Amino acid sequence: MRVGAAFCVLLAIACGPAWAQDPEGEIVVTGDKRGESYAQDLPIALNVFGADELRARNFEDLQSLSFAIPNVQFEDIGTGRGVANFSIRGVGINSSIASVDPAVGLFVDGMYVGLNAGAITDTFDIEAVEVLRGPQGVLYGRNVTGGAVLLRTRDPSESFEARGRVALETGRNVIADASMSGPLAPGLLYGRLAVLHSDDAGWFENRRDGSQFGANTTYVIRASLRLTPSPRFDATLRVEQGFADGDGPAGQNHALFSRDSFDFSIDNPGYAQTDWEQAILEANWRVAFGDGVITSISAWRDVEMGWAADIDSTPNFVFHTRILNLHTQRSQELRYAGAFGAFDVTAGAYFLNQELKYFDERNFPLTARRVGGGVGDFTTWAAFANADWRASDALTLSAGLRYTREEKDSHISRVRANNGAIVGLLGQQGGDLDARTLNFADATLSQNWDDLSPRVALQWRPSPQTNIYATWSRAFRSGGANFRTTTLGTPPQTYDEERQATVEIGWKQDLLYNHLRLNVALFENRIDDMQRETNLPDPISGVQQIVLNAGDAVIRGGEIEVRLAVTPNLSISAQAGYLDGAYDRVTADLNGDLLVNEADRALEIPRLAPWTYGASVDYEQPFGPGVASLRVAYNHRDQAFYNDTNLGQLAEADMVDANFAWEHGSGHWLVALYGENLLDEPTWGGDTILPSSTAFGFSGGARPTFSPLNKGRVFGAELRLRY
Repeated sequence: MRVGAAFCVLLAIACGPAWAQDPEGEIVVTGDKRGESYAQDLPIALNVFGADELRARNFEDLQSLSFAIPNVQFEDIGTGRGVANFSIRGVGINSSIASVDPAVGLFVDGMYVGLNAGAITDTFDIEAVEVLRGPQGVLYGRNVTGGAVLLRTRDPSESFEARGRVALETGRNVIADASMSGPLAPGLLYGRLAVLHSDDAGWFENRRDGSQFGANTTYVIRASLRLTPSPRFDATLRVEQGFADGDGPAGQNHALFSRDSFDFSIDNPGYAQTDWEQAILEANWRVAFGDGVITSISAWRDVEMGWAADIDSTPNFVFHTRILNLHTQRSQELRYAGAFGAFDVTAGAYFLNQELKYFDERNFPLTARRVGGGVGDFTTWAAFANADWRASDALTLSAGLRYTREEKDSHISRVRANNGAIVGLLGQQGGDLDARTLNFADATLSQNWDDLSPRVALQWRPSPQTNIYATWSRAFRSGGANFRTTTLGTPPQTYDEERQATVEIGWKQDLLYNHLRLNVALFENRIDDMQRETNLPDPISGVQQIVLNAGDAVIRGGEIEVRLAVTPNLSISAQAGYLDGAYDRVTADLNGDLLVNEADRALEIPRLAPWTYGASVDYEQPFGPGVASLRVAYNHRDQAFYNDTNLGQLAEADMVDANFAWEHGSGHWLVALYGENLLDEPTWGGDTILPSSTAFGFSGGARPTFSPLNKGRVFGAELRLRY
């Protein structure tokens, strides 16, 4: 039924009338690290959203795009605000453990964001967002087995401009941002300053006391300088500082409240605090050798993120937790891109060092506070090269290879009691979160890996409107150690790297004089030693979270995207994605029955929603001294299991969003009214199963859960100014 509905929508669109559309004005993408490409020209399944489209989608953070791309999930995990839980094509993680590396890489202005905590923050003054689906190991390194997200902020402008925005949303969320940009020394130095302040009073109501819940305040300041001393050299420095402070998660317990509601009742509001600083320096030298460009990207980022949560999600004190992440990273990339006859070459080297300190505190009413965590020093060295050989005007063969050396040193303290007489029973003191101290009595580990990630692609362009490609690639995700070891008598768990081989064929086609765009991709991911995090209820620790290599799996799927210019004023877009996956081999106990058998292999792979699909309509019309525009979007995502036990679930959801705007003909100001999640669909960041006891709300029906709610229906109004 759903399959037929999705393709009926696409068929209806493809058979409609078409009007002329200017093919110019497409957004330049950076996914191939050459800087002069367009999405339709690359042998990659790629989505790019420019500034205007992001505005029409009311883009505030990466979650705003979660339902807009086939086979993509960009939700916050919910345990702590701003912790990324990204998945592309069924490849992702469901973890807030800081030592677990992501499967989808986030890159901000060329800087890899090494920690998923603090990855989702309010974004503004954005030039474009690129989403690369599928492994991107050659150019982007490890931990991009699912794909990569490239976020580009605005550059300093060559002429003076000023922008401002004020928005008011349901829950009394007030958002204000402003930017100023222009020449400081014309022809030599340009600057940009952007600031953001948002104050959210909270969308939810805590039924325990009727209080408004979900408050959050965010401040961000971003400054950039661009130096252009000659036509052959430019350098841009971007610095940013931000702070966010708000309530903890709105945890819904499904033993107490229906999954079809936004009801919850908790005694501990918790908190979520993130403080970050970062600096990125990009320099480009244009050289005669191969008429190429040498690019250097030097980056530093420091994040302090802490949160507290009512994990039991009941109105009583049963199980509360506090988490603290301290993370500093430094990176350097140096690369060259040039052309030699029929060959386009990209090559470079990369270095990344990360220092991580992680605290996990668990509080129960009748036992001692339990504290543990870990300290890590992680270093990555890499060298890469890719060459495109234009064998003819129509045929291009690409080959690339990346070598990576990964070194991880970890010191771990198991989560254990830290005070009182019970210390003698459970072992040495684990640590003190407030004092930021840990004793590392349990493990000192040194791990390292060497990896070769190749990629080959064949691209056929029989006309400028047609791009048919086939690719084969390998990528890997780092192994490591679990900094959240909770099982008594169990040493800290380590896990090995995950490797993935992917075959993809694609077809990108512009038809009807560039009025109709059709993109299709089919793929198969074969994953060896798949990393999984099992979440098992435990009467002592509340929840056991064990990170392990589960076995081998295969994920197959396809995507189709259509965009049609029906008239000069009306365009329609639609997309559909399908996923099917299963374990080939299982080497670990996934369901917690202490056996490794066929029951484990029969489990569904988490975060694998079979169908995602949707459509949107964009219409604009001159109205008075300006132009009125309307955008309405519908997107669907099937239900999926959240964890490996297949007990936790992520709900099926139908999302309807709308935006109506009127822009004055001068281009100086715009007003808009918008609505998000107009059907008021309840969704959650995660769905962790808790112990089936009366203390956690169990009464013989639905099992207790910790399920952090996302916002429901939101209405907003905004004013934008530009000079």
